[in-house]
Amino acid sequence: MSRNLDETGVSPGAATSLLPTVVIAGRPNVGKSTLVNRFVGRRAAVVEEKPGVTRDRVELEAEWNGKHFTVVDTGGWLGRGDTLDAKVAHQAELAFARAAVVLFVVDTSVGITTEDEEVARLLQRADSPVLVVANKVDNERRELDAWQFVSLGLGDPWPVSALHGRGTGDLLDKLVGLLESSNLAGADAGSSEIVADESVETSVEERAPRVALVGRPNVGKSTLFNRLLGEERSVVHDLPGTTRDAVDTLVETPEGPVRFIDTAGMRRRSRTEPGTEYFAVIRALEAIDRADVVLLIIDATIGVTHQDQRLAERIGQSGSPVVIVLNKWDIVDKEERSEVLDDVEDRLAFLGDSPVLKLSAQTGLGVHKLLPAVRRAMEAYGRRIPTSQLNRVVQALQGAHPPPSGRIRYAVQGAVDPPTFTLFATRRLPQTYLRYVERKLREEFDIGPTPIKLRIRLPR
Repeated sequence: MSRNLDETGVSPGAATSLLPTVVIAGRPNVGKSTLVNRFVGRRAAVVEEKPGVTRDRVELEAEWNGKHFTVVDTGGWLGRGDTLDAKVAHQAELAFARAAVVLFVVDTSVGITTEDEEVARLLQRADSPVLVVANKVDNERRELDAWQFVSLGLGDPWPVSALHGRGTGDLLDKLVGLLESSNLAGADAGSSEIVADESVETSVEERAPRVALVGRPNVGKSTLFNRLLGEERSVVHDLPGTTRDAVDTLVETPEGPVRFIDTAGMRRRSRTEPGTEYFAVIRALEAIDRADVVLLIIDATIGVTHQDQRLAERIGQSGSPVVIVLNKWDIVDKEERSEVLDDVEDRLAFLGDSPVLKLSAQTGLGVHKLLPAVRRAMEAYGRRIPTSQLNRVVQALQGAHPPPSGRIRYAVQGAVDPPTFTLFATRRLPQTYLRYVERKLREEFDIGPTPIKLRIRLPR
């Protein structure tokens, strides 16, 4: 079946959830992210005792009694507020439309608020079943307080304490029962593409390359993320620090399935606020370490800053191939473009032959070049070279330019991701010569921008 592709090469709405989707909804600061962390068994969602910490839809896999499902942590729903609040609320409403089950979280210690009533009216029109989760029921006395939420018109509440785990087992039993009884193997059950065979499901997840979008705050990461997905998946606002969690989504593209990871903007440590922003940066660094390809996004109207350089160094340490993305290229003066490119070549020279893409996430200019660049980086990242060919090249490069002392007797490729070569040498080789060997290996085998590791083995 053919799909209409937009100019990015990604089908609109192609974000693929291979498991039934459970959406955690509610107004800000009722404990949604704490409940998500309880479900997944780790501190995956950022939690802090103030409203508005979660802004994007964060999708995580959870399991209970052998039943796997995707749990979606949404930003707090506010019917009234500033522009950013409205975008966060819109993200929550988009999640409701895809949900197999909605868990409507309310705060028993506060009682029913105007925002609770507005969310309830919205959910009463939803096609999916809704469970009212009365959170912060830390003792038996609070259980009586939970019954006030019956007046929301969405059925009996489920009293829980997400922080302490009280009642969450019973809630999960009910949730899994709903998922199983709703015959969620169909395409209309809150999943855009559900695969019944778990082995197929796992293989798709495992083979999909992880592509992390990283950069300083307000360089356009979330705008590019949404452009690649073909839908408004991350909250975009001209306020630095809008993205708090590392948001990842599996997307079916012409290049095959790709898992894109949108991360929080990273500032200098001295300017990073404690609490929410600190944990958001930790999530971003974790995303870099588990990525197969990193897109380093730079604001072309500003050029390469010192913080961009520091971030590039951190990416280089991860061992992942890098694609440099100059965003907002369409609004850079033509007279200044060559200067911007020279600045990239000079200040990011340590990234080697990393490709530089000039694009505009806002208009879509040049975005179609991104997926092919990712594919080429992945191919080079997993490149395996036959031992016979490798040794012919090693002997030829030594013949053209012998080592200052000793020689390389033999070479083997010990690993991929990234390509790792062991050189059996008679003596220790200087770093200048190893850089020469690396450059020749790149040229001869078209390894491209991916990192290369050289290990020296000396005779005992």
